Amino acid sequence: LSLKFGDIGNLKGLVIRFLLTTTYYQLSVQNWFSLHRLQLLYNHSIQATFNATRIYAPATYSYHCEHVSSLQRYDALLIPSSANDLSKLWEVTFIDFQIQGFNIQEGHFAYAKDSASFFSPAILMGLVMSLILLLVLAYALHMLIHLKSLDRHYECKASPAYFAEMKDNDMGDEKEPLRSSGNESYELRNQQFCKIYI
Repeated sequence: LSLKFGDIGNLKGLVIRFLLTTTYYQLSVQNWFSLHRLQLLYNHSIQATFNATRIYAPATYSYHCEHVSSLQRYDALLIPSSANDLSKLWEVTFIDFQIQGFNIQEGHFAYAKDSASFFSPAILMGLVMSLILLLVLAYALHMLIHLKSLDRHYECKASPAYFAEMKDNDMGDEKEPLRSSGNESYELRNQQFCKIYI
């Protein structure tokens, strides 16, 4: 696949050539295409050659990547072919790069296989935050399970008050009139109390 730009400044007949191949893989039961090499031609000769890495997609798809570059800050998918080549003097970067070498229909790209990995920094940060929230929830549940009831801190000094059955002959001993009116009222001599420790 060749992109011909013509004469640009001192560069006569600038051409960017993409060398694509297609291969059948039995595991996926389909053909895949891959970009093997990128060549820069001007002044009627090859001036720079880059080997491409990790640029591939199913033959019925296209390949898309935000940056395809020879620079390390863009993950360097284009690598100079040799140390003696003039490729090291070039810095090549394609922005919003999309390519499809085969099975092109009606001049439009097919569905794109994107170069973005499944574990991008945003996804990793989300997973870490989810893990932290799960740890906090587990700690809270642990504290709730081992929470002791306040009933265990009550300590009564006497048994709960109750009125036992009294015989008629004992009634005089247990009663103490409060006032001598038509209605008789009585109070218990043994008052019980409780202390609460918190």
